[in-house]
Amino acid sequence: MSKFIEKLASGQFSRRDFLKGSAVATAAIAGLSLAGCQENSVQESTTTAAATTTAETTAAQTTAAEGTTAEAPVEHAKPADLEEGGTWITAACWHNCGGRCLNKALVKDGVVLRQKTDDNHEDTPDYPQQRACQRGRSQRMQVFGADRLKYPMKRKNWSPENPNGELRGEDEWERISWDEAFELVAAEIKKIYDDYGPESVFVLGGSAIPRVFQLMGGYTPRWGQVSWGAWPDAYQMVMGSPGYSSDAPDRFTLRKQKLVILWGANPAVSSAGLPEYNYLQAKKAGARFVVIDPRYNESIRALDAEWIPIRPSTDTAMVLAMMYHIISNNLHDKEYLDKYTVGFDKDHMPAADYPEYTYQPLERLAFTYTAQAVDPADNFYDYIMSKGKFADEVKKTPEWAEEICGVPAGTIKALAEEYATTKPATIFGGGAPARINEGECFVHAILTLGMVCGQIGRDGACISGTMHNTASNGGSGLVSAGGAGVKTELPANPFPQKEFAMNNGEMWNAVLEGKHTKYKGEMRDVNIQMLYQGMGGALNQRQAMTQGIKAYRKVEFVLTLNYVLNTSAKYSDVVLPVTTEWERPGTLLTGNREILIYAQHIVDPMYEAKSDQEIAIGIAEKLGFTREQVYDIDETQQLFNKLAGCKYVDESGEKQTLLTITADDIQEMGVTGEPQEGKITLAEFKEKGIYQVERKEGDSYANLPFKKFIDDPEANPVKTASGKFEIHCQSLSNYIDHVGFTQKDPLPKYVRITEGYEDGVENNRPYQLLTQHYQRRSHHVFDNVNWLREAFPQELWINADDAKELGIKTNDIVKLSSPYGTVARPAFVTERIMPKTVALGEGAWAQLNADGVDEAGATNTLSSPVPTGQGHTGFNSNNCIVEKYDGELLPDCEWPQRIIFD
Repeated sequence: MSKFIEKLASGQFSRRDFLKGSAVATAAIAGLSLAGCQENSVQESTTTAAATTTAETTAAQTTAAEGTTAEAPVEHAKPADLEEGGTWITAACWHNCGGRCLNKALVKDGVVLRQKTDDNHEDTPDYPQQRACQRGRSQRMQVFGADRLKYPMKRKNWSPENPNGELRGEDEWERISWDEAFELVAAEIKKIYDDYGPESVFVLGGSAIPRVFQLMGGYTPRWGQVSWGAWPDAYQMVMGSPGYSSDAPDRFTLRKQKLVILWGANPAVSSAGLPEYNYLQAKKAGARFVVIDPRYNESIRALDAEWIPIRPSTDTAMVLAMMYHIISNNLHDKEYLDKYTVGFDKDHMPAADYPEYTYQPLERLAFTYTAQAVDPADNFYDYIMSKGKFADEVKKTPEWAEEICGVPAGTIKALAEEYATTKPATIFGGGAPARINEGECFVHAILTLGMVCGQIGRDGACISGTMHNTASNGGSGLVSAGGAGVKTELPANPFPQKEFAMNNGEMWNAVLEGKHTKYKGEMRDVNIQMLYQGMGGALNQRQAMTQGIKAYRKVEFVLTLNYVLNTSAKYSDVVLPVTTEWERPGTLLTGNREILIYAQHIVDPMYEAKSDQEIAIGIAEKLGFTREQVYDIDETQQLFNKLAGCKYVDESGEKQTLLTITADDIQEMGVTGEPQEGKITLAEFKEKGIYQVERKEGDSYANLPFKKFIDDPEANPVKTASGKFEIHCQSLSNYIDHVGFTQKDPLPKYVRITEGYEDGVENNRPYQLLTQHYQRRSHHVFDNVNWLREAFPQELWINADDAKELGIKTNDIVKLSSPYGTVARPAFVTERIMPKTVALGEGAWAQLNADGVDEAGATNTLSSPVPTGQGHTGFNSNNCIVEKYDGELLPDCEWPQRIIFD
């Protein structure tokens, strides 16, 4: 790998070099994003694209961006030659990976020549640089790709009088002018509102156009946890804290942990930025790492961790078996359980005289729980040990769990003993084990495991759903941006999300059948006739995409804003080209808790692209509203307001003004505002592109979750119904019953997961699909980048023994089928995955052939329209059939790009 790094550092680094180096090892590529891992100090990567707004140069740089080269040898310019006369400007890496690392673009005469990452200071474990990963380094391919949407366009066979919805996804496109687009969209919006009313408009995502819908009378939104699965509501009601992701040790406290268990987490890939590097520092400090995952993933390799393979959606069985073994061997912390929890045994059950408890879910109306008498026989000890009223139930022994989860009983016992006796020990639960149907059972159980062992709140130990930007570095943010300062008062949406939204798991059925669950026993009739998607991909990224396509084809009108023809755009009627963050005045991005990035304007808008705010104003004006009724200030003023409102947390814990802004700064930006004094100047922030809190051992920024509660539980109760951690949590049970999809016992019991392992065995669909975050994408974003497609093929992981049984070899085309759809992808045969488990990276852009087979391998082609529990998505409970595919399939990096209007 050293030659690969040397070429990268020298600047003599071609697309072919990138792909060769990438193919060496996934873990090595992931390592490029780890701030302190690169002793060779990789700083820059050559860019092949540049941008200006003229049609002539745009075409040239688009060709360059796609790697097209002349037959003659290419002379690589030296970095110093390229930099002469150019300016390094911080460029946004705005996608939802959690990293939000530092990217800089070398801009000269309006042309982007190179990209590099953080080199603002020396890289050390305590004060690490914020290095970009392979996705961030290919960001320019998003901005300058040949497949950028260039002009407003509509489907050839769509008209307001005859939508021809069955042709969505297959029709040709016609270029239209912006004025025509605004007129057409406004007329169709008015028609929909006049004919069907405001609730007939379903907003799948986006922040600007919905302001127009509010002016028109409202719209139907959607709701439901996705990335975090069942963690948010279950955690808050059991633990009494909203910090389901941030109640974790900060990175310095992490180094004091003796045992770290990553349960269903793969931070080397799914938590971009510093997390894996922070874990490495904990390992160097003496922590032992264990990873429980169906795959031998990249984090296991990087951390040299013990791998415990497990079947997807069966984690709760293993957790319960660990507690059975711990309690059977008297390794549980009885003093801790008596003092800090309710529900463990019959003598410590919830009382009936608690004050009324009101819980505010993230996405639903406030729920009020009135305490009720609890039968002492309904205690966890009797349940787990099969005593008392549970005497006839099967004991939750490691041997029982082995039959379900596939983990040997001896391994379960060994880990249980180690976790119970190693202090402090922390479990970082990923989102994946909770992204299953009935996922709150896993969350409740694993939190109870921490309580049973006294491993929550002591010496920084915790259990939380720590992933994304909080992985490895818990605690609230130490630096933040101000608000945009938009003061336009819009009419309230009469169909607010918390009461009228359609859940992700049943929204496509709702469009097709005209009704959805409002709350338990209460169905809402709805007649959706317009779908709107702004800068996102709900069709591709939510459950049951095959049903979603039917829903898209049923309604009268589908409008999408995007800069590429992703799946949602492909199935639309009108698509409006939107700018990327590189083409806007600028933005402020947060990644981990210690940084704030000032991403700035890089290039003028490509082709005819406009920002979503400009588009919203254009549509609104055609509907008879004024610009000021949508946004009272422009985007540059909004940026200034965010800058002026930036705060940092000082050593005393107080928030202070971050930026010194002068009158000259205000004049240069062309905005209104007042000069102010802060910690650093705006000029310095602009030059560096980042403010990073410089931390050191022993500073005041440590995060010790629940320390105050542990020190004095009477004076500092947690915000549960009982004021303590709740093993018996009646409020959670009542809330889930109130939501109306399924039910949950107040105890953390094992339940058979809908479409989980047992269902698959019984229904002769023996393979469980694991949907994993993948190196080539941030969810669905970047899937159009051929560099990343070639470096990270969309392969179907399959166990070697299973492949042998089916006669499948690596690169054979395999068909994977569920009751909801079929995909076909090349096989990757490996010992690195649990038997009877297959894995696909989530986010591939669906590409259905004439037979309805998705040749791209989008995982939601296979997922089910089954809402459960608190309304979260159950991506990882999915039974499938695997067989060889008799069709042909080219590598997707060789597929034609979705280029509209050369």
